[in-house]
Amino acid sequence: MNKNLLVVDDSPSVRQMVEATLRGGGYQVKTAKDGREALDFCRTTKFDFVLTDQNMPNMDGLTLIRSLRAMSAYTRVPLIVLTTEASDAMKAKGKAAGATGWMVKPFDPQKLLEVVAKVVR
Repeated sequence: MNKNLLVVDDSPSVRQMVEATLRGGGYQVKTAKDGREALDFCRTTKFDFVLTDQNMPNMDGLTLIRSLRAMSAYTRVPLIVLTTEASDAMKAKGKAAGATGWMVKPFDPQKLLEVVAKVVR
């Protein structure tokens, strides 16, 4: 498979759980603690998929998504938000920013793997 995924969350435990789930699905995974660190990684590495939290210090998930969509290498990369935010208004903001999809925490590991398999080519 050899797909390179980026997981962005300020919670170390969430990063570890998501990373373990995705590695178990056969993916290569890198993690970042906030949007700023993730953006730095994305400037030097091409990821096939980015999963980001919304509420983080330094740079939130929607700002990260807008920043990535402005980069030619990330115009078509699946960008999924994984957050506790579940309102329709927030989901609409995510879509407007360029998010491919929205998942609400706590996440179901099997559902996460299904979503990744569906959107990663």
